[in-house]
Amino acid sequence: MSLQERAEERSLGAYRGAGPAVRLEGVRKAYGDVVAVDGVDLEIKQGEFFTMLGPSGSGKTTTLRVIAGFELPDEGRVFLSGADVTHRPPYARDVNTVFQDYALFPHMTVGENVAYGLKVKRIRRSERNRRASEALDLVRLAGLEGRKPVQLSGGQRQRVALARAIVNSPQVLLLDEPLGALDLKLRQEMQLFLKGLQRDLGMTFVYVTHDQDEALTMSDRIAVFDRGRIEQLGEPAEVYERPATAFVAGFVGVSNVVERDGKRFAVRPEKIRMTDAGASPGRGAHAETGRIRDVVYAGMVTRYVVKLDAGGELQVVRQNLETTSAEALDAKGRSVLLEWRPEHTLELDETGDTEGER
Repeated sequence: MSLQERAEERSLGAYRGAGPAVRLEGVRKAYGDVVAVDGVDLEIKQGEFFTMLGPSGSGKTTTLRVIAGFELPDEGRVFLSGADVTHRPPYARDVNTVFQDYALFPHMTVGENVAYGLKVKRIRRSERNRRASEALDLVRLAGLEGRKPVQLSGGQRQRVALARAIVNSPQVLLLDEPLGALDLKLRQEMQLFLKGLQRDLGMTFVYVTHDQDEALTMSDRIAVFDRGRIEQLGEPAEVYERPATAFVAGFVGVSNVVERDGKRFAVRPEKIRMTDAGASPGRGAHAETGRIRDVVYAGMVTRYVVKLDAGGELQVVRQNLETTSAEALDAKGRSVLLEWRPEHTLELDETGDTEGER
């Protein structure tokens, strides 16, 4: 049976009706006086690409380690497909983990690295070689079985680590910032590759990252972490378009926060239309006047920082469809009108939550 067939059998058969792939109930983990995870409740669906997103120290990696069994919670329980695994060691949980540093054995060949877990399980050599080759083919590294890790690029080593993790067809694959060491272009390529691999296998992926673009690109759902708690959980478009708190609005993408008449509101830079001062605002649009204080030309887009006449600043992003860098930079100091539609305004209450969301 092929790796894809085994993964499909699991997703359609063995775990059907067994509940979520992962369920956390009231998980708390502290290190001395520092509370890393603070009462997290979470359900991750079977076959889902689920991302835990947050800044350093937000609790996302500790939560992943609790799922893997590398850390035991001080309180709460961990379930995998309905089975309580809270006190099981990592080797007794049907999960595998991919780390940022690859964790490959330098003295082993690529094929031996991928087949190592099968060797530990005493799978016969012909079978483990076949399955290792199949896994390498899935990650587009067919024919490289005989090379050593040092002979591979960073992206290739990361795919070897992926092959080693999926060769056992684990119930859940845990990925701890696996693309963090790659350059931007390779990271973007790997994002699309990972999402395609997950879709083909039908396996549950639980992914940890601090990169918002990465989370928005790959995820079926995102949990945004801050100070050990989940600030918001939802689909990428929901988290981006309707952030539940000021923290989410500021962390996932870029949001402008402005105060008017004792109220605070947020608006995304790309939702703001900028025209020359003196233009008539559209009917029903929120409008502000100001002067361009700074211009940042970034190739595909230009970012404008506008100092508002009524106080505060807004950042505006425009695509450079026909604008040259000289034209963009020449806008500095110009008086402008900014406007956006009412539905793109997120009003924040005094606690920093968006009204009606919490």
